[in-house]
Amino acid sequence: MALARIGDRDLYYERRGMGEPLLLIMGMAGHHNTWGEPFLEQLALSFDVVTFDNRGIGDSTDVPGEFTIVDLANDAVALLEHLGWETAHVMGISLGGMIAQELVLDVPNMVRTLTIGCSYCGGDGSTLAAPGPMQMFEAMSTGDPEQAVRAGYLANLSSTYTADEARYLPFHDAALSIAVPVEVVLRQAQAAFVHDTSTRLPTITTPTLVLHGTDDQMLNFTNGEMIASLIPNSTFVAFEGVGHLFWWERTEETVAAVRKLAGV
Repeated sequence: MALARIGDRDLYYERRGMGEPLLLIMGMAGHHNTWGEPFLEQLALSFDVVTFDNRGIGDSTDVPGEFTIVDLANDAVALLEHLGWETAHVMGISLGGMIAQELVLDVPNMVRTLTIGCSYCGGDGSTLAAPGPMQMFEAMSTGDPEQAVRAGYLANLSSTYTADEARYLPFHDAALSIAVPVEVVLRQAQAAFVHDTSTRLPTITTPTLVLHGTDDQMLNFTNGEMIASLIPNSTFVAFEGVGHLFWWERTEETVAAVRKLAGV
């Protein structure tokens, strides 16, 4: 548990495990605990894993005003530099996948392998039209944390997964463990709306893995197919019947895919 000083502000991060360096970049409205302990514990068996909170989340300093995905990618690069990592494996999901795209396009030599999960690249053929985000924003606007978490649970995970009520408590506790201001989430959404790397993705030469659940209600499955089609020689893994937070539903398979890409 530490703070990385970036200019006059801080990024909160946590580090665990041993092995090759792996930076995890979280998505919209998420934080370092949104990865879930089972996933992090398994990754830590093979990697030196760093998770962090994007600006304005938890103990990471907010930056007033609008920001872009490029701004968030610059934060991630600054964290890599703070850690002293000249190169690292990078995994980003959802908004974090957009950040990871900009990161590898800006500093390709710093990225050993790239994993993009349940994300979006903009451009013709992509879409942000999915029912989940509106359901979440409506619940968040009530000001009731319990209602917001429940809506997030149902929007981010498949109906098959959520049918087992015993799975709700770990999600609930992780979600409420870190403060996520609604106003920051709205600015994250604004940044996502104008994100477009579609014409630049074909220039990526970094070994890339794209993961997406077929029942994703936050970012439609076709977005993952599009990203994979645009990045030369990328590997695409479709998780059948799985929702947005695929690593919660298919933890072992996700870890195995990331390990295989990294060669560990």
